Amino acid sequence: MRPDTDRAPWAAWHHGVVRVRTITSIAAVTGVAAIGYASVIERNWFALREQEVPVLPPGASPLRVLHISDTHLTPGRHRLMAFIRSLASLAPDLVVNTGDSIASPEALSPLLDSLGPLLDVPGVFVYGSNDLFSPKPRNPARYLWRTSAGEHEKYEPDLPWEKLGEELTAAGWLDLNNRRGELTVNGLNIALAGVHDPHADRDRYDLVAGQANATADLRLGVMHSPEPPVLDQFTADGYELLLAGHTHGGQLRVPGFGALVTNCGIDRGRVSGLSLHPQVSPTDGKSSWLHVSAGLGTSPWAPVRFACRPEATLLTLTPRAA
Repeated sequence: MRPDTDRAPWAAWHHGVVRVRTITSIAAVTGVAAIGYASVIERNWFALREQEVPVLPPGASPLRVLHISDTHLTPGRHRLMAFIRSLASLAPDLVVNTGDSIASPEALSPLLDSLGPLLDVPGVFVYGSNDLFSPKPRNPARYLWRTSAGEHEKYEPDLPWEKLGEELTAAGWLDLNNRRGELTVNGLNIALAGVHDPHADRDRYDLVAGQANATADLRLGVMHSPEPPVLDQFTADGYELLLAGHTHGGQLRVPGFGALVTNCGIDRGRVSGLSLHPQVSPTDGKSSWLHVSAGLGTSPWAPVRFACRPEATLLTLTPRAA
């Protein structure tokens, strides 16, 4: 019997169409599931990371530093607010907030309520650009070829950043926006300096420039965005530990590859966590520990995280080798 040669091409075409439709359907379902996971589960799956940093003088008692950043708080983020409240149970010795705390004019009171007992702990803070400017809807794909630096220049601040600063300083926290200061915590003298957000071109390092107090037990530099030129200046002035946020840890990470972008000048390998700055041995022998927080929140216009859980970090500072 002769094969039905007229039906063979049609059958092959039909089989191909069905296969393409099946693959497309699977991809669509997978994509929807990934978006659902990233926006509903991981975005609210808060983590506490713990890290030791050997930065104190030999013989000093450990110092517990809680580093929080990028809460981008809106009034409806009840899980986030509950997690922030829970951090007081860690009994930190010092709290460092590296900015982008609010994302709505109505978020100030919820933020202060969430911080609660942490405001009774010695603390310091700097602003991020989103403490001044409400988030705007933007195409997130643009971060693949550029950062968001300079995007706020055409806007006027519309968030209560001044009131935020007043409330935090009234609670006893130190304002380090282009300022220096000193604190005594657990018997340790800490020399501090910070800058306003470098990503928004509001940093004025010249206002804090100069060698850090050589007699202090710890020299700590604070900023929102970890821009390498600013990191270089802090390191050159003798600050041994630098804290920053802004990157959201990349926010969307590819397992096995890591962050796609950092949205600032830092390299992808240091988008979050602890590292040395500079990474190569400096000719002058100066280097600093750098901790970049992946942050606790997201912009309300990009409410997703993937392979990059929102986090706060408890840094236990220990004596360096003698």
